[in-house]
Amino acid sequence: MSYDSEKIKNVMGEKSKKLAELGSILAKNQFTYKIQEKTTKEYWEKRVQELKKYDETSLAYYNEIQNMMELINKDEAQTYLLHISKFRQLSTDLIKIMEKIKENPSIIDSKDKQQSLWSKGVKKEILEISTNCVDHEKYMNSIFREFYETKIKEILE
Repeated sequence: MSYDSEKIKNVMGEKSKKLAELGSILAKNQFTYKIQEKTTKEYWEKRVQELKKYDETSLAYYNEIQNMMELINKDEAQTYLLHISKFRQLSTDLIKIMEKIKENPSIIDSKDKQQSLWSKGVKKEILEISTNCVDHEKYMNSIFREFYETKIKEILE
């Protein structure tokens, strides 16, 4: 084994440990994108804070993945960076819509027969963005799983 491949193997091992630590934090956090029809400001305030915390850790996790990919294939790493940017934009949009709901939590209540078009639009928007966040994270994770199986696994063995 050459010096460069030994060095890459060592760096991959370190990055894998860091990735496992971040993954463990995310698993303990157990954030869910599922939207509940809670109509208290306190609930939505807590949800915004939970999402921000989750977002911070998940961005660190995905950046670590991108750094690992960068060592092996710069083109795939750059493409993954675009996926991270899209994830960041989706989560930023979700935080903004949750902030709107926090200011007026009754708009999420489907039992309210007097809902305005604006309220219905906000509710539809949060459901769409939430679903997009889940789908995009699944997609990003599948890209990494495939990359790990085809490129990283053999380096670590």
